[in-house]
Amino acid sequence: MLLSIIADFRIIFDRDPAARNWLEVLFCYPGLQAILLHRIAHRIHNLGLPLVPRLISHVARFFTGIEIHPGAKIGTGVFIDHGMGVVIGETAEVGDYSLIYQGVTLGGTGKESGKRHPTLGKNVVVGAGAKVLGNLNIGNNVRIGAGSVVLRDVPSDCTVVGIPGRIVYQSGVRVNPLEHGNLPDSEAKVIRLLLDRIDALEQQVQALQEDKLKEQELVASRVPNSEYNDPHSCYLKDKEIEEFLGGTM
Repeated sequence: MLLSIIADFRIIFDRDPAARNWLEVLFCYPGLQAILLHRIAHRIHNLGLPLVPRLISHVARFFTGIEIHPGAKIGTGVFIDHGMGVVIGETAEVGDYSLIYQGVTLGGTGKESGKRHPTLGKNVVVGAGAKVLGNLNIGNNVRIGAGSVVLRDVPSDCTVVGIPGRIVYQSGVRVNPLEHGNLPDSEAKVIRLLLDRIDALEQQVQALQEDKLKEQELVASRVPNSEYNDPHSCYLKDKEIEEFLGGTM
């Protein structure tokens, strides 16, 4: 437990450029305070004592705005940045050196018992306001974009954005966890592809219209009736239909 606390303390200096000295980190970082109190509550929770763990969790929530159920498993070196509004459920598991921003919910769905909250792998980054709901498995080195709602399992080394969450990038290359704002815009990519497709179709339609116009001009030049030379006259096939119907068109 002591080694975990030391790792929790040191990781802040690695991931937050605003951290200047240990006194400031100890007294002014609610994410660190919430995790420290959670580790105490989790140890008491594992001993089977009633009320006390939840009371510690409630006090931590009151002072930090971060609610972590005593039953949740928090790995080594986890950093909750700012943290206001973070909720971590009873059966949630957060892997080592994960980074969680404000407004994140690691919650359950329904009223089923047993494992009902997500499991995060190592080095996972969960952006501000993101929701990971249900008994999901989130792989290692996953980035979840701000405001995303994840409802399905995510393999390792992926980026997830959107509502519901969609995998928009997959690679075996590990990324810098602090670059949580550097996410691909999948919707813009799809729109760009659609615009390119529309442009190609418009060019095809224009080519077909030009070919059809040339064909009409060729037919009109070979027909002795002068009315076919009139650019405002109807198509040849329309003339045939009109004659067949007795001029009622």
